[in-house]
Amino acid sequence: MPLENRHEAFVTLATQADRLGYDGLFLPETWAYDTTVLLAEAAARTERLTLGTGILGVWNRSAATIAMAAATLATVSRGRFVLGLGASTPQLTEGLHDVRFAAPIARVRRTVQQVRALLRGERIPLAVTTEARALKLNLPPAGEVPIYLAALGAQSVRLTGEVADGWMPFIYPRSYLRYGIEELRAGAAAAGHPERVPSVCPSLPAVVSEDPAGAREGAAWFVSFYLTTMGTLYRQSLTRQGFGKEVEAVLAANAPRFAGVVPPDADALLEELVVFGTPAEARRRLARWHDAGAEVPVLLLRPGLSPDEMTFTLRALAPAP
Repeated sequence: MPLENRHEAFVTLATQADRLGYDGLFLPETWAYDTTVLLAEAAARTERLTLGTGILGVWNRSAATIAMAAATLATVSRGRFVLGLGASTPQLTEGLHDVRFAAPIARVRRTVQQVRALLRGERIPLAVTTEARALKLNLPPAGEVPIYLAALGAQSVRLTGEVADGWMPFIYPRSYLRYGIEELRAGAAAAGHPERVPSVCPSLPAVVSEDPAGAREGAAWFVSFYLTTMGTLYRQSLTRQGFGKEVEAVLAANAPRFAGVVPPDADALLEELVVFGTPAEARRRLARWHDAGAEVPVLLLRPGLSPDEMTFTLRALAPAP
């Protein structure tokens, strides 16, 4: 629930997902609670869920702070932690953290290298203050904490194939997933491990309702929100992927004021980006992602769901027993 800000909703999500047989819980760091603290609480309240950051922006914390959080969460979860990282967006990086968004691929690469070294018990490979005495964490080595990367462009997806254990694209069309997987394989081959390709874990908005029109309305809200309020990143990515007309239609339908609307001539974006519909329809749409190559789809729930609505959604899309 990337836009949620109710503490009790995160607790309910974690405990119900654990009970219903979901594989994992990934929480993004946006502009609300500290995700790492919420995940520590989830670790204490759950038994089997994999717990992950989905994602931490590489601009928000130093590599050492990220490594300390990852080592802590790996310990308190008894090895159930996955570290998700990404460049985030210029809007969030600059508009909240007051950090210039520049050379994001280089920043992601450096952060992964430094975090991995620290988690292995090594001294950090300094890249900026190279004259300083490099330090290491005062902790036992955390082992091989899996690192997943959020990536959209070809270069960043190839980097994911090169250095990461999982790939978490967001606002990424289902029909385009095969091209991303090719880039992952190219990155893995370039790094000398063609047999070790990252797991494909796309983040998918999910809206389930007994009312098909209500489900479409929720799906439209997700797509229009990210295209109109989060800068140009997602617009540009979708345009490169052949959905420029649909993007322009969404922008026009939400001008001059955000209305949460996706017009009929942009319906392709809903089908390509969102799992939505009645329970049966939503499961069929989710199955299409598996068919397209998604190994572990990560479902994003709407903010503000009541406990009953959350339970309904989780039960509708729960893994088969």
